Amino acid sequence: MSELQPVRRAKHLIDPSNPRPRPTGEERRLEQARLNRVREWVTSALAVTTVFHLSVGLSIAAIFMDDDKVAARIGLNAIGAILLIAGIAGARVIHHKRPVSVWLLLGVVPACVGLYLTFR
Repeated sequence: MSELQPVRRAKHLIDPSNPRPRPTGEERRLEQARLNRVREWVTSALAVTTVFHLSVGLSIAAIFMDDDKVAARIGLNAIGAILLIAGIAGARVIHHKRPVSVWLLLGVVPACVGLYLTFR
C-alpha cells in the first residue's frame, strides 16, 4: 500500500544528480549587464547620500557658530552646496550621463535652508 516515493529536494539546494545547465554567452552578457546596473545604482546612491549628510552637517555647524563670524557661516553653507552639487554630478557620471543638468539645482537646497536657519 505504501509506495516508495522519490525524495523531493528543495530547488534552492545543490543536486549533484541534476546539475544546472551552463549559461550561454548571451545569458552571461545579460546577467553582467543587470549586475552592472545594480552596481551603478548602489554606488550613486551611496555617493549622494554620503555627500548629502556632509552638506547638511556643514549647514548645522554654521548654525551653531558664533554670531560674529558671518563670513565663516556663509562659507560653510557655500562649501556644503558645492560638495552636494559635485556629488550629484558624480552620480550622473556614474550612470554615464552628462554631469550638467537641472538636477544640480537640488544641491543648493540644503545650503538655502541652512542659510535661512543660520540668519533667522
